[in-house]
Amino acid sequence: MKFSKRHVAKTITWRIIGTLDTLLLSWFISGDFSIGVQMGAYEMVTKMVLYYIHERVWFRSTIKSSNKRHILKTFSWRGVGTLDTIILGWIVTGNPLTGLKIGGAEVVTKMLLYFGHEKLWYQINFGLDRRNEKKRLNKLKN
Repeated sequence: MKFSKRHVAKTITWRIIGTLDTLLLSWFISGDFSIGVQMGAYEMVTKMVLYYIHERVWFRSTIKSSNKRHILKTFSWRGVGTLDTIILGWIVTGNPLTGLKIGGAEVVTKMLLYFGHEKLWYQINFGLDRRNEKKRLNKLKN
């Protein structure tokens, strides 16, 4: 698998946002700051790997409409992310219900945060050198 600086940068920026959200939600739901920190730490690893794979899969998508694409990506990522959070919450707390509560809360917060993250990155040309060069050459031809 070829590494893309754009996908690595998106993975890192999203993980910072996502980790802070998970830490806060886990802390508030469990009532234990150390559980929030543990959840954030474990998710830092699992979610970076899962998110990078998700980005590479979606990069090959032929969906051109930005809103449709962002909405579909938001839902597909949230499915993967929620399942990961539920499992980790269960492992960290030993209570499957706490894992479900944390995962359930994240469905709302993370979808809103992710949609905004996607919209922002859609406007940024970082890591799209070849694509930008093709656009520039096409404009010169016309």
